[in-house]
Amino acid sequence: MKVASIQLSVVEGDKDATLKKAKHAIEESYDADLVILSEIWNIGFMSFDQYVDKAETIEGVTPTLMRTLAREKGIYLHTGSFVEKEKGKYYNTSLLLSPDGEILAKYRKIHLFGYNSKETQILSPGEEIVVADTPFGKIGMATCFDLRFPELFRAMVDKGAQYFLVCSAWPYPRIEPWIMLNRVRALENQCFLISANSAGINCGSQFVGHSMVIDPWGTILAGAGDEEMIVKTDIDPAKVAQARETFPGLAGRKDFLNN
Repeated sequence: MKVASIQLSVVEGDKDATLKKAKHAIEESYDADLVILSEIWNIGFMSFDQYVDKAETIEGVTPTLMRTLAREKGIYLHTGSFVEKEKGKYYNTSLLLSPDGEILAKYRKIHLFGYNSKETQILSPGEEIVVADTPFGKIGMATCFDLRFPELFRAMVDKGAQYFLVCSAWPYPRIEPWIMLNRVRALENQCFLISANSAGINCGSQFVGHSMVIDPWGTILAGAGDEEMIVKTDIDPAKVAQARETFPGLAGRKDFLNN
């Protein structure tokens, strides 16, 4: 199974140009089985003044383009996230698409970020833990600040997750927590974790990049620096079951701690 994480930078104030960049990057990832983009990459996470004006429905230009590309390239595609509008509310929403362009799962970011951010002022939090069935296994979805909440990832494991897909817009100077939390969430849950973080500068904030693919032992199989790039690597889905059998860490859990 080949995966590709697209670490993209936004073209400030030009959504159409950024969409074209993403399209080109996805086309460059044609040989991957699964592709993931970053958080609110189409306008930039820090572009809070554009959230409402540039918000889209599920039928909007960004998800429509992503569905078309998934179908044309025959790939499973995590769209990264975009600002979704529905019934007067706004959400940080990501989709997992099939090679037929169908929506397999929709995740709305549960843990919104309020530190030096207006996300909590504009958006509403999601309320659903999302794990999707695929031919590769069960895939759990999370977004950026969610990484700091281990209970969400353990809840995804309880729903059968073998992979975590994490789209993000994680900024400097918090690079060490980013790397650490990516590895720990994979290690403690004995899952693959594939993250796509933002690159470049948006509204004066520099993103740390360092998108990565991590195995169930917490080992980084492939990763990026802080510039635009596509991280590609092969993973073996059987490694999840092998890790859990070799070292049955999850089997030692105590049920009374879950109540």
